[in-house]
Amino acid sequence: MKNITVSVDEAVYHRARVHAAEEKTSVSAMVGRYLKEIASRKTAFERLKQLEDATVTELRSHGFSAEDRLKRGAIHERDALH
Repeated sequence: MKNITVSVDEAVYHRARVHAAEEKTSVSAMVGRYLKEIASRKTAFERLKQLEDATVTELRSHGFSAEDRLKRGAIHERDALH
């Protein structure tokens, strides 16, 4: 478990302590729960990777394949297009 230091203004800290007391917990536990919830969300990269994988799967299910296309090196050969 990591310890962190967070700076907040006094009024925010006071109100957070009141809320923590009402919930019979600590400010530290409240912050920990909040950070755990944030950490459990997917990152933008993870969401885009999931979208990419779904798109590729969908394209393949319709028979799309790029395997029969010319390779990059072949395109640049002089007689590859003749």
